[in-house]
Amino acid sequence: MSEKSYDLIVIGGGPAGYVASIRAAQLGMQVACVDKRATLGGTCLNVGCIPSKALLHSSERFAFAKEEAAAHGIALQGVELDLAAMMGRKQKVVDDLTKGIDYLLDKNKVDRFHGSASIPAAGKVQVSLADGGSVELPTRNILIATGSEPTSLPGIQIDERQVVSSTGALALETVPEHLVVIGAGVIGLELGSVWSRLGARVTVVEFLDHILPGMDRDVSKQAQKILGKQGLDFRLSSKVTALVTATSGVAVQVEPSQGGEPEQLDADVVLVAVGRRPYTEGLGLEAVGVTQDERGFLAVDGAFQTSVPGIYAVGDCVPGPMLAHKAEEDAIACVETLAGQAGHVDYDRVPGVVYTHPEIAGVGKTEDALKAEGTPYRAAKFPFSANSRAKATGETDGFVKVLVSEEHARVLGMHIIGPGAGDLLQEAVLGLEYGATAEDLARTCHAHPGMGEAVKEAALAALGRALHI
Repeated sequence: MSEKSYDLIVIGGGPAGYVASIRAAQLGMQVACVDKRATLGGTCLNVGCIPSKALLHSSERFAFAKEEAAAHGIALQGVELDLAAMMGRKQKVVDDLTKGIDYLLDKNKVDRFHGSASIPAAGKVQVSLADGGSVELPTRNILIATGSEPTSLPGIQIDERQVVSSTGALALETVPEHLVVIGAGVIGLELGSVWSRLGARVTVVEFLDHILPGMDRDVSKQAQKILGKQGLDFRLSSKVTALVTATSGVAVQVEPSQGGEPEQLDADVVLVAVGRRPYTEGLGLEAVGVTQDERGFLAVDGAFQTSVPGIYAVGDCVPGPMLAHKAEEDAIACVETLAGQAGHVDYDRVPGVVYTHPEIAGVGKTEDALKAEGTPYRAAKFPFSANSRAKATGETDGFVKVLVSEEHARVLGMHIIGPGAGDLLQEAVLGLEYGATAEDLARTCHAHPGMGEAVKEAALAALGRALHI
């Protein structure tokens, strides 16, 4: 038993865990953070969001040098891929950021334990230390922030060599000749885009009849057209029924979702990108009485407390969007509530971004959701082809789409496919928070020439008075 007692022990050092640790320390709590990885940052920083964005950016630079530089008056010859150098840059980005989190925990006097945690009872955390031995830590409160792990399909084993999850797809040593991606969601499209730009032939197999499930249909249709032109081959309304691996590659059996004649795709590598599930293995939750649903999510109340008093959970372990920024908001709300303040996260206002080229982003209601609710609304779009900055940079694919209420033109949702969509969307996120109308967006002065003018013009279009279309 440790001689030191804590106000809060956080299990997990990812976006939810390290942010919770820092905020709790700021609020005067004695805090410890336990993580089984040698480096903090969780899946997101180590094998997820950050390395994938590094590779997306590098592969975009490579594609620009090969295919677009000449149009800008830049003559390049002999452009070649140095995959090892690209992977090295990616790892340096990760290493620098993980060191930054170490610094922040030290700065805020958060004790760190490297090892696997379990909860023998409320008020106790047992840590099997990575360098040997174990320690039991007493605490007033426990916060579970252990994140999630990739899921697979029945009968498909991920070996991270020929059949890979996102983790393996971020560490391939050579460019596959043919990459088959199972799942046309965010992870599948981002990583499929990376390897397509680097020279792979990419086939994306999706069970549904459209890509990007959950996003606005206009955006997903436009994304499919653009990504198709970039080289991604989509097999929609299709399912993978079997994989057979051999030294020569992987035989992928695909057939129509509703039944029909199968076909075989011969791949070098298969990326399984069909979703993620909460990772709570080894915590001993069942024995201590923490309730989980059939998918493994932990049931929590409005203060993020589980069914056991004193044990809390946030991030990918609880229902809601499985996104790093949502996890951070959960963490802050939970810890501030513990400190006697107010904390709340509105999951309807959590933005979602796909970092393909161009980016795809959305927040708030989609048209399908508004129709299902029976909410009267108006929809308006403004194309980047009519935006002067987009013309100047040569990034004219896509549009801004705004959904507003029929009566007062209050912003209900915004969906963007185009240059810098994730950053442009923040205007709508803020607008939703304070109940902005299309008039508010339209009356706000936007710098010229700027991509943000497309947001203003979409708002003007919703009011029936667009200026540049």
